[in-house]
Amino acid sequence: MKVEHIQHNGESLATIFYNRLIDPGVHFFTDNNSSLQVGKQRRAKGEMIKPHKHVAVKVKRTETLKEVLYIEKGKVQISFYDDKNKHLENRILGQGDMILLCKGGHGFMFLEETQMLEIKQGPYDPKSTARLDIKT
Repeated sequence: MKVEHIQHNGESLATIFYNRLIDPGVHFFTDNNSSLQVGKQRRAKGEMIKPHKHVAVKVKRTETLKEVLYIEKGKVQISFYDDKNKHLENRILGQGDMILLCKGGHGFMFLEETQMLEIKQGPYDPKSTARLDIKT
């Protein structure tokens, strides 16, 4: 899997996971201390994961909300901004690509009709989204 880290001033803004075949097994692409974990698995036919459950763990408080977008169909350009709303760079994601947005600002231009899956920490408060005052 091709993984690209978008960084600014030593901080991670995003990690892009381009759609590629991975080696068999379980592969996590985020740090073990990340408040949102992203990984991918490739399993053989007939392979089993033994029944299990996840025990309660004390969750640390996070100051920034992270989100994962998985592009199911289409093509989207993602623009990245720093904390002062300055445009930094763009990336284009297509079908099967995935991104973990960690920090800073971001905007989207849909280059094709796009369907994407969004996963983020909750609860979600629509008033918590700060719109950037950027002229496009």
